[in-house]
Amino acid sequence: MIGIIDYGMGNLRSVQKALERLGGRAEFISSPSQLANCPSVILPGVGAFRDAIRELHRQDFVAAIQDYAQSGRSLLGICLGMQLLFDRSFEDGDYEGLGIIKGDVVRFHPEPGLKIPHMGWNSLEFAANEHPLLNGLSTESYVYFVHSYYVRPASPQVITAQTQHGSQKFVSMIGQSNVFAAQFHPEKSQQVGLRILKNFVNLNIACDLKES
Repeated sequence: MIGIIDYGMGNLRSVQKALERLGGRAEFISSPSQLANCPSVILPGVGAFRDAIRELHRQDFVAAIQDYAQSGRSLLGICLGMQLLFDRSFEDGDYEGLGIIKGDVVRFHPEPGLKIPHMGWNSLEFAANEHPLLNGLSTESYVYFVHSYYVRPASPQVITAQTQHGSQKFVSMIGQSNVFAAQFHPEKSQQVGLRILKNFVNLNIACDLKES
């Protein structure tokens, strides 16, 4: 079973439907205590970083998600959920994140002809290191983005894929041990996004087989 954290700021139903289409069982998690029963978890997010981290604190999810990441079980952040995994964000201020991945979140620099937010289809440039979420995909695969801010990891070792927007290349996927994240929306990225989610489901299945 894959848990989808419901803290009021994510396109949860679309993610759930995509996972179920792939044969995965997905349930909404509305209480931190429910994380104990989840072998894999998705942290979605749409909106402002400040509002999202405030809701996670208000609903007592912060420590629970941090503990979950340390447990070795699979955690996938999507869009704003990816940004929340980092130390801090400079979106309309300076806000502390979950601190699971070292680094920060910054806005695209304005440049002539550059559209902000970055919205629509763009391609992935895979890092040299192979990653299980990219199994079956080729570099230059296109996915769907909607964002004005992007992550800057402290270590290049966590970078799984990057994307070019104007003259700026930003990190669009990361992987650190059992923690993964995508700046784009895999649930809106048609066959490429479904393949990434299928790979995440397969990680969950592989983990279940090992434990049994």
